[in-house]
Amino acid sequence: MEDRATRTLEVDARLAELYPGSAAQLCALAFETPFQLLVATVLSAQTTDAMVNLVTPQLFARFPDAEALARADVEEVEALIRPTGFYHTKARHLVGLAQAIVDSFGGEVPQALDALVTLPGVGRKTANVVRSVAFGQPGLPVDTHVTRVSRRLGIARATSADAIEAELCAVLPSDHWGAFSLRMILHGRETCTARRPLCSACVLADLCEARGGFG
Repeated sequence: MEDRATRTLEVDARLAELYPGSAAQLCALAFETPFQLLVATVLSAQTTDAMVNLVTPQLFARFPDAEALARADVEEVEALIRPTGFYHTKARHLVGLAQAIVDSFGGEVPQALDALVTLPGVGRKTANVVRSVAFGQPGLPVDTHVTRVSRRLGIARATSADAIEAELCAVLPSDHWGAFSLRMILHGRETCTARRPLCSACVLADLCEARGGFG
């Protein structure tokens, strides 16, 4: 475990040099308020951040806050978010979470993880995005990129997102969690890709347990 912890901290340091900035600066989703980031993150499931950023300006112009979206017609929301895919489910979640924010949290997005995950369509990953990016609070979102890169490097052994989060959080300083996650995502998109990782161009190659498995 000590060797893995040392490797995790070195990964953190190298990725911080490669992708400098805070979690808010590294986030690719366009937003102005915590509510907008929450909505954008829910929309980002099964689509790209670029697609979300094309859809949200019109959505936020029509429904700028929780109070407005809580009163929305679901079919109108569906029409606005249709390009992101799974728009029936996403629209129901968005209207439902807006209503919950108004009814239970006075119209303001809560910061506590336990409160965030009570909102419709909001799981632990989305909650951690909002906490780390919008509020600057500790939160380490684990998506497919974080899972893949962590396991390839050997800095996580678990298979579930929650367990990988726990492994990484046990080693990294809490104020690094959000930015570390986003750097791992960027590295997974640009270098440690799913099918043909660019090992020869990877700044983490000498730390990677799986490197020998790729041609």
